Amino acid sequence: MDSATAREQALDAAESLFYGRGIQSVGMDDIRGASGVSLKRLYQLFPAKEQLVEAYLERRDVRWRGRLAEYVERQADPERRILAVFDWLEEWFGEADFRGCAWINSYGELGARSERVAGQVRAHKRAFREYLASLVAGAGLPDALTGPLFLLAEGAMVTAGITGSARPAAEAREAARSLLAVR
Repeated sequence: MDSATAREQALDAAESLFYGRGIQSVGMDDIRGASGVSLKRLYQLFPAKEQLVEAYLERRDVRWRGRLAEYVERQADPERRILAVFDWLEEWFGEADFRGCAWINSYGELGARSERVAGQVRAHKRAFREYLASLVAGAGLPDALTGPLFLLAEGAMVTAGITGSARPAAEAREAARSLLAVR
């Protein structure tokens, strides 16, 4: 098995286990068992578990933001694209394996002790906020709407993760609709 394949297998296993069970409850031996990558190779690829967590979050960020943008861009109307963010969140929250926001969960587990993890979380949240800002600008709306829309989405993520319900996305979408109507 070449390094690229081993890395992808390790990241696939890490994503499934870290997201499903939590980072601290998963050891490198668990990753080895789920990935089929030897412990020696795992440590060659990721000399510390923290580096594996960082790589998992980085890869998940690219995938998560890509899925979101693909969904939102199906909307022709620029204002509808903003609301589509909340539609997508509702679909995501309804997935059988939804366990909350991976970045918020990771920050809660390791953010105070790991600058690498905190950095990945901050980068993801900054990129998500910038994406919302681009949607607001694309709709010709005031930039001042970006912050409240971001907070609505983030609050929905936290609440959905805690309650196990997709309802917070619908509630946030209605609040966003009200914000857009007031402008």
